[in-house]
Amino acid sequence: MSLSPAQRVFRFAPSPNGRLHLGHAYSACLNHDRAREVGGQFLLRLEDIDLARCTPELEASLLSDLAWLGLTPDAPPRRQSEHFADYEAAIAALRDAGLVYPAFMTRGEVKGFATLHEKREGRPWPRDPDGAPIYPGLDRDLTPDERRARIRDGAPFAWRLDMAAALARLEGPLSFTETGNGSEDEVLAEPALWGDVVLARKDLPTSYHLAVTLDDALQGVTDVVRGCDLLPSTSVHRLLQALLGLPVPRYHHHELILGEDGRKLSKSEGAASVRALGEAGLTPVDIRRMVGL
Repeated sequence: MSLSPAQRVFRFAPSPNGRLHLGHAYSACLNHDRAREVGGQFLLRLEDIDLARCTPELEASLLSDLAWLGLTPDAPPRRQSEHFADYEAAIAALRDAGLVYPAFMTRGEVKGFATLHEKREGRPWPRDPDGAPIYPGLDRDLTPDERRARIRDGAPFAWRLDMAAALARLEGPLSFTETGNGSEDEVLAEPALWGDVVLARKDLPTSYHLAVTLDDALQGVTDVVRGCDLLPSTSVHRLLQALLGLPVPRYHHHELILGEDGRKLSKSEGAASVRALGEAGLTPVDIRRMVGL
């Protein structure tokens, strides 16, 4: 069933942990423009679950830059840090269904396990689409008593999705609509490529995968427009939608704005900010021209 224009909802979802750069500006403008073209809504979500790196000063800077670009959201921004209860409820539902378990291996320990295996066996350890070693699942088989004892002793842990158990709940393959190639394509979701992904931690009730999936549903997002680097993650999001009974938006994964070295722009590596470009005399029209809009 096609959606009427008034029902179309787009969102821009940056993390306020650095200055807005040209890649962000492109994605924000694309979401804004598509919403305006169809008479839909343009929403802003601040993905600020990293409370150490996301600061009020950087959030204020981000909002100021969006205003300077002429991008006005149609509702107050949703801050993920204000909605931890939503994520806790989702984890509780998955836990009650037996689909998540506490895993105690750290990211460094998983990497060390994979490196040791490769040296010993002489063949590569499987990796997820982002290139990280797949979690070996050693904690999946702990008994309930062993898990409780480790948690009682204060061991840090993450809630990982039991991928095999989750896939067993499905009645058939999952897919999603992708329009990034200029046509409506039905793409097969392959969540198994990610292994037992982290959905939350002991001290943080969510991860990117869980938060973005739940937020899109709670904000009524119908069209997810974001960078093509996130296309593989959509398989995990599609699985979570099925497990939690959430609606499935349409997806459009756009090309990335690359630096002179051909790499994706990064806040951590000092990509030129929109603010710096504005202070150098460029206008919002110049910014749009630079990103091909």
